[in-house]
Amino acid sequence: MAKITPIRESVTTIADDGGRIFLHPADVRGVFTNWRRIVGGLLISIYVLLPWIPINGHPALFFDTVDRRFHIFGLTFAAQDFWLAFFFITGLGFSLFFITSLLGRIWCGWTCPQTVFLEHVYRRIERAIEGNSAAQRKLDGQPWNSEKIMKRGGKQVIFLLISTIIAHIFLSYFVSIPELYKWMTMSPTEHWSAFLFVFIATGVLHFNFTWFREQLCLVICPYGRFQSALIDDDTMIIGYDEKRGEPRGPVKDPNAGDCIACNRCVQVCPTGIDIRQGLQIECIGCANCVDACDEMMEKVGRPKGLVRYDSLNGLSGIKRRIFRPRIALYLVMLLIGCSVMAFSATKLKQAHMSVVRMAGVPYIVQEDTVRNAFMVRLINKQDLPVSFTVMVDSPIIHDKQGFEAPVTVPPLGEVVQPMVITIDRAEFTEKFSFDVKAVDSSGEIELMRNAEFLGPILLPSS
Repeated sequence: MAKITPIRESVTTIADDGGRIFLHPADVRGVFTNWRRIVGGLLISIYVLLPWIPINGHPALFFDTVDRRFHIFGLTFAAQDFWLAFFFITGLGFSLFFITSLLGRIWCGWTCPQTVFLEHVYRRIERAIEGNSAAQRKLDGQPWNSEKIMKRGGKQVIFLLISTIIAHIFLSYFVSIPELYKWMTMSPTEHWSAFLFVFIATGVLHFNFTWFREQLCLVICPYGRFQSALIDDDTMIIGYDEKRGEPRGPVKDPNAGDCIACNRCVQVCPTGIDIRQGLQIECIGCANCVDACDEMMEKVGRPKGLVRYDSLNGLSGIKRRIFRPRIALYLVMLLIGCSVMAFSATKLKQAHMSVVRMAGVPYIVQEDTVRNAFMVRLINKQDLPVSFTVMVDSPIIHDKQGFEAPVTVPPLGEVVQPMVITIDRAEFTEKFSFDVKAVDSSGEIELMRNAEFLGPILLPSS
């Protein structure tokens, strides 16, 4: 097995011959590790439980793609409300900018699903089966005997089971837990698309967490690349106090710094870097090296914090500024986006109506009348049936066919019916607009849409 010698100018997991170096980071204990496990456990619990927690008759987070309804913590959105996703996505973007500029890559090391599942699920299982990092490297080098087959084979079976569970839970966000359970008891051909999705998702998850691992962060994820444009010398990062640690040497060397060159920080790093070489794009901010170094400093009787959360200015002995122009800019943009989204959400109604001209001839002329045909769609976002009365508002429209009586829209359903508008041909001199209004039986919901009436233009006689 190739020896890992971290060099800042190259990726640690690539050997001199271009081959892949598989990492087996050592386990670590400490304050940050304990908090990361608590956060990771909480996030996994949220992921598992959200499809089970009912709010207003639906799961807390349920993207019903079949009926095009999206239930988010008690609020129901129809496909017509998808424009709000723009504010949600931009809000996430500015949140990421703000947090990264302030706290560095805390997302990657603490809350990213890749890190959470890899570090708190898959690697915990791997260490329980194969042993610590030294035992795993030893297992890599030994031939395929019964011990290696049992350990590696058993690990792969458990990894495959975990990946299948994660894929099924993800699918439950789109079909609900009861429906998913019913599908699982049926033949795969009954719902082949869902079965194919779970099959592919399980394979991707298993490949990623079994083999690809840190390469997702190093090769695919763009966050490590553009973080350099988001951070500055006052951003909180994980760094090495070079002034205090150098020159490195054994504990008994009076001329050496505090770094005892134990390389423990390298051994526990999930991406295999040496934090003592400075800030690197491979660093995900997990704080493993902080806990590992603090543990070694405590053993040799030296102060903790040789490797710590700090800014580049702080590590250089310069006072760190928390509030600075880019933080203010990102915060203002974030607040503006959140305010617009909150205001827009208050304007959402519990129903939606659309009026669309029917395909084909735009208008029909019959003797002394002109007719326009429309399709009216009424969508009910509530869990109760709603009865609507549909009216048109124009002084020259004298006949409306369709929606003569109130129409009842089922819970979370929709009704699509034609509506034909007729006027006297003599009254049509040019195209005009009119309003279509739908009012529910209680008068609490009032929907309004504007439509355009087309017809032949009558030229004045000479």
